[in-house]
Amino acid sequence: MTKRLVLVVAAALFDADGRILLARRPEGKAMAGLWEFPGGKIEPGEVPEAALCRELEEELQIAADPDALRPLNFASFDYPDFHLFMPLYELRDWRGNPVPAEGQSLEWVRPDKLMDYPAPPADIPLFEDLAARF
Repeated sequence: MTKRLVLVVAAALFDADGRILLARRPEGKAMAGLWEFPGGKIEPGEVPEAALCRELEEELQIAADPDALRPLNFASFDYPDFHLFMPLYELRDWRGNPVPAEGQSLEWVRPDKLMDYPAPPADIPLFEDLAARF
C-alpha cells in the first residue's frame, strides 16, 4: 500500500535551565490541543535545516543559524492517511524571544515532565527519549 509521505522538521529548543519549548496546536488545526515541538513542513527543494529556521521565524519570531542545529532524533510514523517523517534537532542558541505567532500556546517544560503533555502519536516516542536522556 502506498501512502503520501509528509516531510516535516522540528526543534527541541532548550533554554538555559534545560527546559524544552512545547507548542500547543491551536483550535481549527488537525490534532488541536496537543503539544508538539515547534517546526513544520519542508517545502520542495528545501533542506531540513533551512526549513526549520524558516518555520521557527514564522511560528516563534526567532532567528536561528542552521549551523546551531544539532541532529537529535527522528520520528517515522504511519498515520491512517499519510506517513510522517520528522527529523528532530536540538537548538540551544537563537536570537529573540519565542512569541506564539500562529495562535498556539507555548510552554517551557522540564524533560522529565514531557509525558504529562498530550502529544500527537509521532511525538510521544521523542518525548520518552528526551525524558530518559536529559
